[in-house]
Order: sequence, then structure tokens, then C-alpha cells
Amino acid sequence: MKSRLSLLCLFLAALSFNHAALAAVAPNTSAPDFTLRTVGGPNLRLQEQRGQVVLINFWATWCGPCQQEMPKLNALYEKYHAAGFVLLGVNVDDDAKKAASVAQKLGIKFPVLLDTDKAISHLYDLSTMPSTVIIDRDGRVHYVHKGYLAGYEDTYDKQIRELLK
Repeated sequence: MKSRLSLLCLFLAALSFNHAALAAVAPNTSAPDFTLRTVGGPNLRLQEQRGQVVLINFWATWCGPCQQEMPKLNALYEKYHAAGFVLLGVNVDDDAKKAASVAQKLGIKFPVLLDTDKAISHLYDLSTMPSTVIIDRDGRVHYVHKGYLAGYEDTYDKQIRELLK
């Protein structure tokens, strides 16, 4: 009986490890599809962005580096939007009104999506704020960036240009 219980525990541990490995978003994998409500009201689905280069930025109002990064993301959005680039800001705050207020205060021009239950940030296995995922026109993840330091936007710019070619 003891050996069966040990075997069952090993099986369950392996199963949970495999599930965790599958949940993490990584380069050269398909970006997990999702649909979220935007601050403006309508829903937006990731899969509907196919054919475009997509940058998803996961952020929170309490995150200082997130707020520091937003003007840089706005500039990238304005620079490449007409060339087939989409930028989606996924806010993970519990309070959608606070997220909308901060987005307005920061002058965010790109769509802000609301992940109040954190289902999408869990789907993407993101524990660092901000986190940025860059996806090619075919829906495959090319780059995953965790955190933000001044100058990261130069790396994003280079990677976006590469995928837009």
C-alpha cells in the first residue's frame, strides 16, 4: 500500500510539473489565445490580431516600472501601428476603474485590456510586472521580457522591426 501511495504521489507531481511547463509562454510556441474586455467596453481577442505583429504588455497601476515604461510603449505604438503592429496593454489590477483612470492619466493610446481575475496572466505564467511578449504575424511567440529597465524599449524597437519585415 505504501509503495502504491508513493507511486501515486510521483505521478501527480510529474503531472503538475508537466502542466506548469506547458502553461509557461516561451519563444517558438504558439501564443495562447484569449479574449478580454477593453477599458472602452468591447472585447478583444488575440487570435483576431493574426497577420499583425503583436506586443502584449502586462502591467499594473501599483507598478512603478510599468508607469515608467508606458510613454515608451506609446511611442512604439505610434511609430509602427500603420505598418501592421498592434500593442495590447493587459492590466492585472482588481479594480477596472482604477486601471482606466491610470491609463487615461498616462495618455495610453493603445488598447488596454482588463484581466481583473488574472486568468490571462496565469495562462501566460507571468509573475513579474511588467512583462512583455512579442508575437509574430503567425501567432508565435518570439520574445518574452520580464521586468523593465530604461533602454528596454530600444530592444523592443529592434525586435518589432525584425518581425515587421
